[in-house]
Amino acid sequence: MYYDCINNDHGLKHDPFKALVAPRPIGWIATVSENGVLNLAPYSFFNAVAANPNYVMFSSVDRKDSLKNIENNGEFTCSISTWDTREGMNISSAPVDYLADEFALANLATSPSQFVKPPRVARAPAALECKHWKTVAMPDVEHDGDKGHFLIIGQVIGVFIDDNFIEEGIVNTAAMRPLARMGYMDYGVITPETAFELRRPVVKEDGSVENATGEWDGVYR
Repeated sequence: MYYDCINNDHGLKHDPFKALVAPRPIGWIATVSENGVLNLAPYSFFNAVAANPNYVMFSSVDRKDSLKNIENNGEFTCSISTWDTREGMNISSAPVDYLADEFALANLATSPSQFVKPPRVARAPAALECKHWKTVAMPDVEHDGDKGHFLIIGQVIGVFIDDNFIEEGIVNTAAMRPLARMGYMDYGVITPETAFELRRPVVKEDGSVENATGEWDGVYR
């Protein structure tokens, strides 16, 4: 099949777009309001966009609590959502009142951050501490500035990693069993059994390409 995205005339039961751009990491974003109320919400349009310096982004439909708090105080954390915390992640997605504390609502303990005010999810095996860099209003944002899509970009200034997942100087991401967002109401999980290494190929002097051998030297070529 082929369909026009502008008119969204796919003819299927539900829009298939998110099922095709998948899996996507989940940005479990924690912020603090001006009154000190904690906010926690998962965002499925989330990813890293640069390294050294490190930047991450997430997208919000309408000017939601997370975005309001970030623009007010300039900080947020992103905790890694895992198989063990899937229920809490899901509960924290509920569209509750602005004054609601999703940490308490989902019965999730907090741990203090080192460089920013918002805490991280205590059970998360890793978390990113971020400073707000820029909010980009997408073309569909209405004149009042509250409706539409907003892209939030933050610089990662601190990282927490649970030492239990560091093995011989390497982070065992698969052992964390991180969740990934699929389409519709579907999720996926990475496990040690499903993770594999695939080195980038080597270009030889004659221009031919071959698979790399030996241990990875840590250089992204």
